[in-house]
Amino acid sequence: KEGGLTMKKPNLLFIFADQWRRDAMGFMKKDEVITPNIDSFAEEALSFDNAMSACPLCSPNRATMFTGKYPISHGVWTNCKNGLNNVFLKEEEITLMDVLKNNGYTTGYIGKWHLDLPESNLVENPKSGARDWDAYTPPGKKRHGVDYWYSYGAYDHHLEPHYWNDSEEMIQVKQWSVEHETDRALEFIDKNKENPFALIVSWNPPHTPLDLVPQKYVDIYAGKKFKVNPNVLLTDVTDHTESVNPRLNFTDDEYQEIMRKYFAAVTGVDENFGRLLQKLKDDGLYDDTIIVLTADHGELLCAHRLWSKHVWYEESVAVPFIIKYGDRYIKGRTESVLNGVDIMPTILSLMGLPIPNTVEGVDLKEVILTGDKKENYAILSAYPGQVRAVKGFEEIGEKNIDYGWRAVRSERYTYVINRGYRLDYGVERLLYDNIADPYQLNPVKIDKIEENPLAEKFEKILKEWANKYQDNFKF
Repeated sequence: KEGGLTMKKPNLLFIFADQWRRDAMGFMKKDEVITPNIDSFAEEALSFDNAMSACPLCSPNRATMFTGKYPISHGVWTNCKNGLNNVFLKEEEITLMDVLKNNGYTTGYIGKWHLDLPESNLVENPKSGARDWDAYTPPGKKRHGVDYWYSYGAYDHHLEPHYWNDSEEMIQVKQWSVEHETDRALEFIDKNKENPFALIVSWNPPHTPLDLVPQKYVDIYAGKKFKVNPNVLLTDVTDHTESVNPRLNFTDDEYQEIMRKYFAAVTGVDENFGRLLQKLKDDGLYDDTIIVLTADHGELLCAHRLWSKHVWYEESVAVPFIIKYGDRYIKGRTESVLNGVDIMPTILSLMGLPIPNTVEGVDLKEVILTGDKKENYAILSAYPGQVRAVKGFEEIGEKNIDYGWRAVRSERYTYVINRGYRLDYGVERLLYDNIADPYQLNPVKIDKIEENPLAEKFEKILKEWANKYQDNFKF
């Protein structure tokens, strides 16, 4: 109720892109990317400038966003992929979509899912045509309350995508996936605009391969010479990551082309985001819809001579998170930390819906309604509860050996405990001041925790978290 009157339930439009880092939005004034629709939207919405991915890898943070649980709890500790038969979103998990469906919403999911067991793990040649990491998710509990399903598991052919609806018959398309999925989203809104709906749109770009983007977006950046950040293309960088991905060396021309195509994909995302906003406006739904724009994780783009994600650097873990509901929420930017695990409880709270007792994240509703800061810490991890060991780049079998890293991110600092990806790596503790050292080039290496009050504070937070969620990581 509002002002004594019973108001209509808000619609929900939840949009997220894959591998889209927070700096790649024009209004952030960092990456030289063109995003006019996102910039205009941000002026009348609230942006969380410290939004983080709880586990900067596709499947783990997707499951976290939808369940409000950490990867160690929901069990999707790495990507849903070949050879791992227990890594997928389980039917018994309570998701955002389940709650929305149970509270009278017509629900839709369009785009990349990547939360189901690859069919090829069970059948050599699935009837659906799914191959490698891909999967057709049939109607039922594995769809977690979604009424309209137009989705696929994991398939990165952006210019010739495919989907499944309610049968194993593959729907093959020759259209850029972002544009095609937006077309389907517009149809969903048109069909369901008379009653409360909740639509999730999951765009795969700007995820690699970067070559698969319409040329018209690349042409926007023709002749553009992009700045090179201080942490890019370093030749003598201290190795603090022990990444499973090899270190990279690029020529300047190669780097410029990488940035041009990545930004081109983001500009295409921006154009289609604008199409969705315009549809809501045309149908008189814009002020009656909670609109969320975010990503599952970021993209390093050669920062620290690394590609992709799954390390603690800001380019990997920092994501966009912008939210608006007419004039009901504050506008501008907040420094309050928002983690992937906080998204589900916050949205449900804003919608006046029950938060399941399974949720482990924090409700940040008051930050959005009042602008008041809330002390919050993002716990970040790689391979939480992992059971595999890696030596070099070769898997050496099923073992319960601690590796990877754990981190805590406050408004200003990132504190990391890193065990690397080799059995003989040992352990190191690193403290980054993300304001004084925005490119994270000069971490303080912590030898004695008791001699650094910040390290002591963050170590305690991490250990309490690990104890609460039974993480076997050796600190």
